[in-house]
This record gives sequence, C-alpha cells and structure tokens, in this order.
Amino acid sequence: MKFAVVVNKTEYGFDAHCPALKGCHSQGDTLEEALDNIRDAIEQYMEALKDLNRDRTVYEVEVAV
Repeated sequence: MKFAVVVNKTEYGFDAHCPALKGCHSQGDTLEEALDNIRDAIEQYMEALKDLNRDRTVYEVEVAV
C-alpha cells in the first residue's frame, strides 16, 4: 500500500506527515531518517486501526489516480 507523504525542511531537520492519516506525523534529522520514521508511523497507525476495527468487516478498495 502506498501513501502520499509531505516533507518540509525546517531549521531542526525534516518534518513529515501523511495527509491521508489524520495525526500521522514524524520527523528526522535527515530526509532519509524522516522518511524511515514516517514509514514506521504509518505502519503503527495502520496496526492501531486494525485493532480498533477488529470486530468489524473492513474492505480494501483500489483507486486509480
């Protein structure tokens, strides 16, 4: 699964967030570190969603952009 990630250069390093996942943010000293960290944050976010929706039926749909 792919997600769009927005990365901003700051005076402290790089800030990254995933607009599709409300509240999913991370940072890093380098661009590579910020991308690794946001990848981990997205994985943790998705795991939390699975846990929250354990008793519900969840479907995946693909959208061509």
